[in-house]
Amino acid sequence: EVIETVEARELFRKMAEAAWACADPGVQFDDTINDWHTTPETGRINASNPCSEYMSLDNSSCNLASLNLMKFLKADGSFDAKTFAKASDLIITAMDISICFADFPTEAIGDTTRAYRQLGIGYANLGALLMASGLAYDSEGGRALAGSITSLLSGTTYKRSAELAGIVGPYAGFAQNAKPHARVMRKHAAASSAAKQETTLDIDVWAEANKAWDACLTIGDKNGWRNAQISVLAPTGTIGLMMDCDTTGIEPDFSLVKFKKLVGGGSMQIVNQTVPLALRKLGYTEETIEAIVEFIATNGHVIDAPGLKPEHYEVFDCALGARSIAPMGHVRMMAACQPFLSGAISKTVNLPEDATVEEVEEVHLEAWRMGIKALAVYRDNCKVGQPLSDGKAKKKDAPVEAAATPVRKRLPKSRPATTTSFSVGGAEGYMTAGAYADGALGEVFLKLGKQGSTLAGVMDAFSIAVSIGLQYGVPLETFVEKFTNLRFEPAGMTDDADVRIAQSMMDYIFRRLALDYLPFEQRSAMGLYTAAERAAALDNGGEYAPVASADTPKAVAPAVAPAAVSKPVAVKIEAAPLAATIGSSSDLLESMGIKSDAPMCMTCGVKMRMSGACFVCEGCGNTSGCS
Repeated sequence: EVIETVEARELFRKMAEAAWACADPGVQFDDTINDWHTTPETGRINASNPCSEYMSLDNSSCNLASLNLMKFLKADGSFDAKTFAKASDLIITAMDISICFADFPTEAIGDTTRAYRQLGIGYANLGALLMASGLAYDSEGGRALAGSITSLLSGTTYKRSAELAGIVGPYAGFAQNAKPHARVMRKHAAASSAAKQETTLDIDVWAEANKAWDACLTIGDKNGWRNAQISVLAPTGTIGLMMDCDTTGIEPDFSLVKFKKLVGGGSMQIVNQTVPLALRKLGYTEETIEAIVEFIATNGHVIDAPGLKPEHYEVFDCALGARSIAPMGHVRMMAACQPFLSGAISKTVNLPEDATVEEVEEVHLEAWRMGIKALAVYRDNCKVGQPLSDGKAKKKDAPVEAAATPVRKRLPKSRPATTTSFSVGGAEGYMTAGAYADGALGEVFLKLGKQGSTLAGVMDAFSIAVSIGLQYGVPLETFVEKFTNLRFEPAGMTDDADVRIAQSMMDYIFRRLALDYLPFEQRSAMGLYTAAERAAALDNGGEYAPVASADTPKAVAPAVAPAAVSKPVAVKIEAAPLAATIGSSSDLLESMGIKSDAPMCMTCGVKMRMSGACFVCEGCGNTSGCS
């Protein structure tokens, strides 16, 4: 019954326009699909799974598995066809067994799957294998190797399926579909024997594949086959990551430069690790390889790479980049593998953003002519959001704004500075703070520990980082907010009257800097006052007010860039006043009734005081265990 008549050319044009605009719909060629159908007597193939690689009876399912092709690349650069065949043989056996123990979403799907036992073995990392073998993805040699591997995969596994049928019997629907199934097997074998051998890399693989197909037909004519379908090429997006694959499914490499995530956070840029393998295969020296890899890391492509021959550029063509694979290159690769698969190939043909509707039509039409079962196209940036992009797309009318660049405000050659000695929890150090001509802090140098020690090195590096930050405009207030109240050893009493107790070296250093260089209003908001200001507040009803002190630098807010200083300014070195009998922090603690070797309080970190045979903390009242 004819429901509606449509103009074929007009419909074909509408499909191409829609795919050009939003990458939908994908197309499936119904005549090709059903021509390779092994069980047409049971029913025709009407649709596929969402990825379009599995095409079979309605209400059926398929177990998938893929092999990492790079694992079969031998040291001499050849493909290990025999080991690949053995691995395929083993895996397909396990996959068939798994059907017996599988659960299915509906009873109908379970019944059909157990009756026809469809399987979908495939592979991943083809793009990396071809590059490592010195073959361009869009080349006769690359397509020949890909086709031979696909033929070997299906021939070996269909042969194993026939062997299993001789042991446990063919699939339940085989008797009804024996002739069409055998016809499809002969089509696969004929395509393999008719394939053109291109390089020494694919000759041995084709030989093994043809041998497998001959055995498949011989054994299958006697036993039948255990599985109605055996192979597909899935996208392998998830399992490809688990198998450490550089490329997924039948896809080429995405780009020559990639970003690797680090365990501790962040990422690092690395050149595709397949590149050195390809260069060695092509006969380049290690020195030249190193230069080419460095060039790729900088530029992201191989054009004009030092020492690289132009005729080898195509080996490094990727899905995106300066040398991207042409759309028809993707189609030709699919056509090279399709005749050897039970199902189809899940793959997208990438088109540049400036591709036309006519080019989409050409891709669809040529795919059908080449015998491909299903195809999807994607024109770059045709959707609002896309997971991957080559970063070349730019908004045409967007105004170009100059990015703000921070400017370093360097200190003059001669500048005022103050050196302060300090002690925190018995650990002694020196801090030198250099300022601009207007008094704003511009650098900090810290001296702790012996020269060459780890502590001294870390503090030197920390000083440089803080100093550069100050000179690039990071407010001192920001540093004070971040580093005060950090708590770690050494901590406790200090020899500074303004900061009697510090929770760490960092806590003391930035409290001292805040008192010396921040205006009263800013440090008051953070609760930082000098001893004189705290004493004055007691006499003033708790109201804090700035109290001038001759012992500390004048605190000012950062202002404009300093003018050049014509004359050297003497460096003023100061230390907190101590009694004449006190020569060290240990003497200071002893004078306060605290033993210099007393432990730190486990609760608040303050140095504890001797109390009888034990120690007591005057900060929180905690004891060392006597009471």
